[in-house]
Amino acid sequence: MEFQYQDPYPILKDDTQYKKLTSDYVKVEQHGNREILTVDPKGLELLAEHALADVSFMLRSSHLEKLRKIIDDPEATDNDRFVAYNLLQNAAVAVEGALPSCQDTGTAICVAKKGENVYTGVDDAEWISKGIFNTYQNRNLRYSQVVPLTMFEEKNSGSNLPAQIDIYADKGDTYKFLFLAKGGGSANKTFLYQKTKSLLNEKSLDEFVRKTILDLGTAACPPYHLALVIGGTSAEANLAAVKKASAGYYDNLPTEGNMGGQAFRDLEWEARVQKICQESSIGAQFGGKYLTHDVRVIRLPRHAASCPVGMGVSCSADRNIKAKITRDGIFLEQLEENPKRFLPDTPPHLEEPVLVDLNRPMEEVLAELSQYPIKTRLKLNGTLIVARDIAHAKIKEIIDSGKPMPEYFKNHPVYYAGPAKTPDGMPSGSFGPTTAGRMDVYVDEFQSHGGSMIMLAKGNRSKEVTDACAKHGGFYLGSIGGPAAILAKENILNVEVVDFPELGMEAVRKIEVKDFPAFIITDDKGNDFFASLAH
Repeated sequence: MEFQYQDPYPILKDDTQYKKLTSDYVKVEQHGNREILTVDPKGLELLAEHALADVSFMLRSSHLEKLRKIIDDPEATDNDRFVAYNLLQNAAVAVEGALPSCQDTGTAICVAKKGENVYTGVDDAEWISKGIFNTYQNRNLRYSQVVPLTMFEEKNSGSNLPAQIDIYADKGDTYKFLFLAKGGGSANKTFLYQKTKSLLNEKSLDEFVRKTILDLGTAACPPYHLALVIGGTSAEANLAAVKKASAGYYDNLPTEGNMGGQAFRDLEWEARVQKICQESSIGAQFGGKYLTHDVRVIRLPRHAASCPVGMGVSCSADRNIKAKITRDGIFLEQLEENPKRFLPDTPPHLEEPVLVDLNRPMEEVLAELSQYPIKTRLKLNGTLIVARDIAHAKIKEIIDSGKPMPEYFKNHPVYYAGPAKTPDGMPSGSFGPTTAGRMDVYVDEFQSHGGSMIMLAKGNRSKEVTDACAKHGGFYLGSIGGPAAILAKENILNVEVVDFPELGMEAVRKIEVKDFPAFIITDDKGNDFFASLAH
């Protein structure tokens, strides 16, 4: 057999619409018989700074078109339309540039391919990191990165660094980039399954997909762009392909395999998996048809004794943006600057929500909620306490030391969230819910002490939470994951830190809300909305 090299991921074309940032920082120089594209490292800094800024406040037009499609689909449920409409409204607020689309402004990730005839003369990752640093310092974004000082002691880096920067060698004189801002919710919904040849038949693969789709749940803010990658020369290669496929990076792969082992999209299975997702009835967070906008199924070569399968999503904050540096200048993918054009003239029709006054004794609020079934839509008015992972751990330490739980945790509902920076003249930065499941371990104990009786967050929760609510008379309310900007602009009136200020975005806060949207997900009788969907 003769040697023949195959590009593992042969992207057949790039139909991305780019805008030109500048012609500066690039020049072509002759070195012997080679023309070298010399890039001033300040160009890398500029590109990274603009990429992370754009992707934090704007979305792709194709993504917004899919949200409008949900509103126009007669088969969509009212809840699907409600979520899609809120996400479009959120995009219209975020594009103004003050409030990012999601409060979790993510881990900054850069995947690059550097042509052999591109010269910078520096550590490119350092200059890309500097551009990312600039954006997080100068815009109303959140610092989410915590760095370990010892095995168990951590501290927020205060800059959102380090970033993840992966640079690959390529031929030619073009420098290509994919920037992502990856929030914790969608990152946590990346799965690796180590399977075998026995999966690779129609019946087994169908059964596998139907089962594993339930692992996604709603914690990562659907509707999703779902990627399913089957095969891979290693587990690491599989998961790298999952991330890029979910970002649309592999949309222009071939649609059939060859003896060289090229990656390809399986369009038939993409349609089948999309149908399975629709039939799951999980929907766009609160039941319906639109768990996913679309699906990418990528088939890769594998070792005969191994069949890694990866699954991951890009969430409703679809923060992916391409870029390139060529001899013509520095270019960035054009994102949508006018998301309002996707909004319908009139909002989708929904039944009137139940207005709930939170500024009453906790017993009265619990008694009122007990009158309504799961799925009931609410508008909350009054005081919420905001606390998430580290604050919960701190409160558990207080209880374990024999001291009483703080009264604020007993007197008010707790909202699992952590805000972005507050713009000048506004009461709050982007302030959407975080994933509820991370706090599940605390619920039974906290409710036994009279706290966490009403919890507000996003996503499905464990049976332990359902059991605790039935045992102690508590409730879990679901909020829409994704529209953090519009919540800050229209629903949050005041924010103040009340405990653990040293924790930064993880500090305990007290907020005043008006008409804050929520649904009853888990009630005091042992009913759970997501469990009812699973059955």
